[in-house]
Amino acid sequence: MIELYNTLSNKKEVFKPIEDGKVKMYVCGPTVYNYIHIGNSRSTIAFDTVRRYFEYRGYEVNYVSNFTDVDDKIIRAARELGITAPEVADRFIKAYYEDTEALHVKKPTHTPRVMENIQDIIHFVEQLIAKEFAYAVDGDVYYRTRKFAGYGKLSGISVDELESGASKRLEEIESSKKEDPLDFALWKSVKGDEISWASPWGEGRPGWHIECSVMATKYLGDTIDIHAGGHDLTFPHHENEIAQSEAKTGKPFAHYWMHNGFVTMDEEKMSKSLGNFVLVNELRMIHDPQVLRFFMATVHYRHPISYTEDTIQEAKTNLNKIQTAYANASHRLNTAVDALDGDEVHISQWVQMVNQFKQHMDDDFQAQNGITDVYEMVRMLNRYLKAPEVSKVVVNYAMEQLEAILDIFGIQLKATDDNNLLDEEIESLIEERNQARSEKNFSRADEIRNILQEKGIILEDTPQGIRWKRKDRL
Repeated sequence: MIELYNTLSNKKEVFKPIEDGKVKMYVCGPTVYNYIHIGNSRSTIAFDTVRRYFEYRGYEVNYVSNFTDVDDKIIRAARELGITAPEVADRFIKAYYEDTEALHVKKPTHTPRVMENIQDIIHFVEQLIAKEFAYAVDGDVYYRTRKFAGYGKLSGISVDELESGASKRLEEIESSKKEDPLDFALWKSVKGDEISWASPWGEGRPGWHIECSVMATKYLGDTIDIHAGGHDLTFPHHENEIAQSEAKTGKPFAHYWMHNGFVTMDEEKMSKSLGNFVLVNELRMIHDPQVLRFFMATVHYRHPISYTEDTIQEAKTNLNKIQTAYANASHRLNTAVDALDGDEVHISQWVQMVNQFKQHMDDDFQAQNGITDVYEMVRMLNRYLKAPEVSKVVVNYAMEQLEAILDIFGIQLKATDDNNLLDEEIESLIEERNQARSEKNFSRADEIRNILQEKGIILEDTPQGIRWKRKDRL
């Protein structure tokens, strides 16, 4: 039974899908005017992890994430780069896929683009006008915020609070074409030579909020299970989506709303406007993308993440321990016996650990607790591998569980190449050999030496301890 924190109710709720065994999930995607930074990738990674966990638990997930490919920032970038807005969007959608594929993010079931859904957007706006929730004036179309009785139910920001804030911009209000300063744009009339489309109200383009309402309902239906995005989208973007969608359909838009925390640098939210950001395409040239994914995915999605070199290095160290244990297990399979007395006890211990992991993840996807369970599994596996004899039944089961669980976090575990060992694996095997010798388990110590020799690793006893080198690098 999965529970998740619902921003709409401000509490954890048992997840009950609209259709048994299926999840309809919409996640607000990027505005593609530049490369994404590590802060932008938080939402992508967080909800990819949530999606993967649902699938691990047996759900079929219809996962939709859009591209905002027409926007003021894109138009500005097109002018600066001397290319068209569609060319800007195409360039940075390609870059987005390169970055997210490196971070092992699964492609959504659908990735709709605004430019491909203009007629659907126009039709949606026409229906809002017909129901008097929207009105056209001089080529623009606005939504009547006050007319929607439930406005503010997601963010907790009331219309009265909005009115108080709006009164500070009196001069702007008086010159506006809006009936009410709280109304927001659904369609914007064309200005200058910017990209536009024909509509019943004249040449123009969609407002930002309307696109997600249209694409979410088009691909997932009038009511969806989960709508997700960054915490900063709660208001006004998601609040406006609810107002638009429910005014048109007369049905609840989404049963559950999920919002991820920010990535911070120097205790401030990472953003392009503040200039305190690191681009993913630059960062993955310095760090293994799997380390970046591990760093991001193993923190609870609602908590902020502090990006520092120390936190990246900590993630690298922890991931290396997991990878090394898995690689060591693959080595032991070569000499493991088919089965041993006591296998049922060991398997039972693994089942208990896996169930504990599920309990933590079922509790609003508590990734930080879930990964602590993984570390305990790794310690349990390492202890088992030190035995003089090990069973293929137990080692295979352990490896299968680690593979499945780490896949939730977007991490691909790999057995070592037949001809090569990673430095960390060599160090781990030497440490295990030293331990075996101290425990007078000489058969295991000799076995490890033989493994290393077969892989071209030469051990040397020195006053400072055992040193090693690769035969092919002599």
